Amino acid sequence: MRSDWILDVLADLKTFALSVDLHALAEQLDDTAIVAMAEIASLDERTKTQLNGQQKATGIHSGEFGTS
Repeated sequence: MRSDWILDVLADLKTFALSVDLHALAEQLDDTAIVAMAEIASLDERTKTQLNGQQKATGIHSGEFGTS
């Protein structure tokens, strides 16, 4: 996933927030990380679906074998 870096940034911000006793902010950053993970997963699914659609539309072989 090319968007994973944002999760690292959020984790670093949470660590900093905890180190300066900003506990509410740390909890909010946890929630934000959950939202980010969901959106990244959704984006990856959409990208995968689009790529599969392109492969079928252009006739690119998927590498799978049919059963006979």
